[in-house]
Amino acid sequence: MINNVTTVAQVQDYCKQHNIAMIDFKMIDIDGRWRHITIPSHNFTQDTVVYGIGFDGSNYGFRAVEKSDMVFIPDIQSAQVEPFAQVPTLTMLGDVCSIELSANKPFDQYPKNVALSAERYMQEQGIADEYLIGPEFEFHVFDNVKYQVTPNRVAFEIGVSQAEWNGGSEDNNNGYQIPLKGGYHICLPQDVNNDLRSDICIRMEEWGIPVKYHHHEVGGPGQLEIEVELGKMSFMADATMIIKYLIKNCAVEYGKTATFLPKPLYGEAGNGMHVHMLLKKNGQPLFYDQSGYGQLSQTAMYFMGGLLSHAASLCAFTNPSTNSYKRLVPGFEAPVTIGYAMSNRSAVIRIPAYAKLPNHKRFELRNPDATCNPYYAYSAILMAGLDGIKNRIDASKYAWGPFDFNLFNLTEEEKSKIGHLPTSLNESLDALSKDNEYLQQGGVFSKTLIELWIARKRKEAQKINQIPNPAEFAQYYDL
Repeated sequence: MINNVTTVAQVQDYCKQHNIAMIDFKMIDIDGRWRHITIPSHNFTQDTVVYGIGFDGSNYGFRAVEKSDMVFIPDIQSAQVEPFAQVPTLTMLGDVCSIELSANKPFDQYPKNVALSAERYMQEQGIADEYLIGPEFEFHVFDNVKYQVTPNRVAFEIGVSQAEWNGGSEDNNNGYQIPLKGGYHICLPQDVNNDLRSDICIRMEEWGIPVKYHHHEVGGPGQLEIEVELGKMSFMADATMIIKYLIKNCAVEYGKTATFLPKPLYGEAGNGMHVHMLLKKNGQPLFYDQSGYGQLSQTAMYFMGGLLSHAASLCAFTNPSTNSYKRLVPGFEAPVTIGYAMSNRSAVIRIPAYAKLPNHKRFELRNPDATCNPYYAYSAILMAGLDGIKNRIDASKYAWGPFDFNLFNLTEEEKSKIGHLPTSLNESLDALSKDNEYLQQGGVFSKTLIELWIARKRKEAQKINQIPNPAEFAQYYDL
């Protein structure tokens, strides 16, 4: 972020000093995509931050056409020089308000407002002052991608030189392909995207997002990961949007393409967005207890209990695409079992053994992926955990573990005794339709938003499920 720019006058001065010609405003639609609108910098006045900029909310998925007028209110403190515009441009995030006759008011369905409301609810309940999270960003970088969905052609094709299927290629082949699932922490020369990741991380730090590390992930064909330091939930939701933006645009600058699809490649590791989390009150960690399982406190066990009891309905927000459930299958380090354990990547909740200090004691939820709207997903996770604390849902008192063994190797009889995540988007939406009261506490998620989300996602699932799949031709064409 730009230091010491907090007023309209300071923005105007900065634009003059740095020859900024345009000011860009980034807004979030209901699905979690950024959209933007741009004005000449000399048009940025006090009226801009007081009355905002009008737009059509129906195209963002929030409102019906007959009630679609909304306004965007920029947040000056979020100002940053846009790194990908050729014309010098300043960019800002902000808030969205609904238009009322008396005065505009924050729109309760706008993703950023949901996140702020969830944090406020947590504080009003006296449970904690801070909810800190640290997402892990897994993604693929390909050399090129082609896809098409027409009545006579449903296909996609991915080009990535480091994939093992290019071992026999005669085009610029140096022999340094990566084996199937053999990419974890792979080094140069196989790690052809090392500089790209470093460039992304430098730009993240310039945007005010502290980076923990980056590396090549398990998937041989260009699967990468960047981890960040823990931060306040509402900040990290903004950061998630920024990080995805930087990754995709940096890849384009390098002549490549990046995707966060949970399962872009059959038979290879998929992309999750594991979320590490902890609570603090008066600066003190609430999840640490030297004598507890994994050094976790009773509060942590309650929070985990809330997550596990609402795991199925949470998936509607944390894994909201049909592709999400092609990742949530056994055998690829993606969790499918509702339970917790120390250092066990096959459980939905993993307690990192290396996080031993009180201020670092945390656990991670491993099922989310980056097709989610991060504001909704992180808020839903928080609301589930708070419900566990309020209702004293102790994770250790149910059949949720600890599972200190490989859950992928269970017999069918053993599997039948343990709860599992939904296997489809429709199944998670069924769960959300039955289990959503915990989200509505304190007015954090409105009933209208939940109903709108369910209807929108069911429509998506219905559309995609009706499209013939190339694999169906391979399986059934000759019958």
